[in-house]
Amino acid sequence: MIPAPTSPPVSRGEGTLTLPGPVAPPAPRSRPRPPAPGPAAAPARPDPTAPPVGTLSPPVPPTVLAAVLAAYRTAPVRAVEPVAEGLLNRGYRVATATGRYFLKCYVDQATASGAVVAAQHRATAALHARGLPVVPPLADRGSRTVVEHEGRVFALYPWVEGGHRHGSELDQPRCADLGTLLGRLHRALAEVCAPVRQPAGRLSADPEETAALIDDLRDRARRHRPYDGFDRRAEQYLADRLDLLAAHGHRRPAPTAAPPTGWTHGDFHGLNLLYRGERITAVLDWDKLGLHPTAEEAVRAATLVFNDRATGVLDLSRVRTYARAYRSAAAAGTEELAAAAHRVWWERLNDLWMLQWHYQRGDHRADPLLPASAGQLGWWCQEYEQVLDAFTN
Repeated sequence: MIPAPTSPPVSRGEGTLTLPGPVAPPAPRSRPRPPAPGPAAAPARPDPTAPPVGTLSPPVPPTVLAAVLAAYRTAPVRAVEPVAEGLLNRGYRVATATGRYFLKCYVDQATASGAVVAAQHRATAALHARGLPVVPPLADRGSRTVVEHEGRVFALYPWVEGGHRHGSELDQPRCADLGTLLGRLHRALAEVCAPVRQPAGRLSADPEETAALIDDLRDRARRHRPYDGFDRRAEQYLADRLDLLAAHGHRRPAPTAAPPTGWTHGDFHGLNLLYRGERITAVLDWDKLGLHPTAEEAVRAATLVFNDRATGVLDLSRVRTYARAYRSAAAAGTEELAAAAHRVWWERLNDLWMLQWHYQRGDHRADPLLPASAGQLGWWCQEYEQVLDAFTN
């Protein structure tokens, strides 16, 4: 299984990953219903004090890798090579006399818990059993899918052959297939994960908080030494963002306007999809499996798959085909997609994670993504109605 770069961690505090039996029937009308949960929190911003993650974390010593692999019933190991891709966790390609495997070391604080990882494994095994292209982990000699060794958490997967495809490489039928697949995943997750109690609403990013963060980042860019081209561009990006906030700050989504919450993959995009020919063979990296508005994941995925890699501009013809297929497979209405598109647009308007990583963490791995991200936001603000129409008609 080839891991892929993922977006930064987000808060998943709305619920735990459990896999109960079928959902019980509704309570009789005479029985009082429990109150609905309060509004869910706004999207979390990166923690500037978080330690380095993924490929910036300390490598796993060979002795630890050998001890972990010894827990599995594989043939003798011939070679273990680190896989370079992946921002949040470490991965290793394992070659044995009878086959290849992918060994994953969970590093990110949000997912490096044995209990959290085991819950993800139960969900992916259930999805695999339903015929979806999800590869579950292998069990060790003790029938466990999680191996904890010297404070680290590991899982071993079969190696899946294939490659990644950008949205521009997908013809219209393949765009429809992608939307259908995500819709099927959302419906299946609703069946295999814990029932969801809908929150009373969902808060959105606070533009005043964003403006204060922009001031901090502009000051960091201005004072950075040696002052270079990136600092100059960052100051311009931040000035442009303040202008956009001034123009659109009154359009903040109301908490009650959020589409329904459900279980989502959490990081669905092209680098977490593996293709062989025209067929998707695996949906990778379920680290962020959690509760989120499902339609928002559909919109967010489209902005990451069907964008121009240099300018960020969306291919709205492909988006339209994908969105129609998603709505049909997920039984999601146009109102849900409209609300989701507005909230994802607002989230992007207030999202500065790439510059936070650069200036607050000293982590420059996301720097190459900044031009296209800024370009897409500016274009989206100008073409808002056309983007909305692509998702809803």
